[in-house]
Amino acid sequence: MVRAGITVAGLTEAAAAMADESGLDRVSLSALARQFGVKDASLYSHVRNLRELRVRIALLASEEMTAGIAAAVAGRAGKDALVAFADAYREYALAHPGRYAATQMRLEAEEVSGSVGFRRSVELTYGMLRAYGLTEPDLTDAGRLLRSTFHGYVHLELSGGFGHSRDVRESWSRSLDALHAVLENWPPRPDGST
Repeated sequence: MVRAGITVAGLTEAAAAMADESGLDRVSLSALARQFGVKDASLYSHVRNLRELRVRIALLASEEMTAGIAAAVAGRAGKDALVAFADAYREYALAHPGRYAATQMRLEAEEVSGSVGFRRSVELTYGMLRAYGLTEPDLTDAGRLLRSTFHGYVHLELSGGFGHSRDVRESWSRSLDALHAVLENWPPRPDGST
């Protein structure tokens, strides 16, 4: 590739593509330098270190994924919104496994402070859950249930963890039916508060 014109955005896109192709753990500044035809040290004028590059991948991926989810849930509520949200989440993760892995990194508050993607993701999740009549702290609990279910399913699917002959898409659909039933019948709090 041409040496001139290296930008932070270009490095991030190239690193994200590398993560999708080879895995997030295989992304390195040395590999990117080879791809751009420059010495490793040249990249340090664009990013401080590998951690910053991986954070940038996570921020890019969160924006892409959230944009897809927002488009999918627009104008929907209840089960329709849940299914659209979940399907967009799963489709993104399966199509972009390295980028998706970056979204699961533990990020510091200052690293995501300007991120539209992460903030919008929370807003979309809570908006969808409010349609089920949930309020805090149930919103947080239900959000964690959804995230852990979606992530667990996608993680197992990406790693080939579903060995049974039943179609994984059918199981996914039934899982969403079950989540919808749980959200519609959210259990009361043990202390009786509402």
